Amino acid sequence: MKALIQRVTSASVSINGTIHGEIGKGYVVFLGVKGDDDFMEAEYLAQRCTDLRVFEDDMGKMNQSLDDVGGEMLVISQFTLHADTRKGNRPSFVHAAPPELAETLYEHFVSHVRKRIGDARVKTGEFRAMMDVQLTNSGPVTIMLRSKSEYAKD
Repeated sequence: MKALIQRVTSASVSINGTIHGEIGKGYVVFLGVKGDDDFMEAEYLAQRCTDLRVFEDDMGKMNQSLDDVGGEMLVISQFTLHADTRKGNRPSFVHAAPPELAETLYEHFVSHVRKRIGDARVKTGEFRAMMDVQLTNSGPVTIMLRSKSEYAKD
């Protein structure tokens, strides 16, 4: 499981021209689920995302977490994070989880994040929908977090 995190000053996701979710200061998390991921991986990654300290403190150091700054999170499903581009020009998505598993683990991740920072501070896209995401990346800060099983393959 992978989470591509962008620190933002604001972000929104629209479906068919209608805003489905929007946040102010916080993170946009693009979440990619692999076929061998499980609930433990989702919980581990949710904790890592909420505990990540990339907001500046009074000294200008990236030392504060989402909770420290009262930030919000917009979570977007993103199977393309598991694209295999080693051969040819067309990505292969054979490593991405099948939709049923991916949706279950995506929802579990979101549920775990909501338990950690509160329902009102977590917004989502819609699984399997064609979405337009707008964001203002602050910094810019973009960080890839991976679940434990992803690190074990290095």
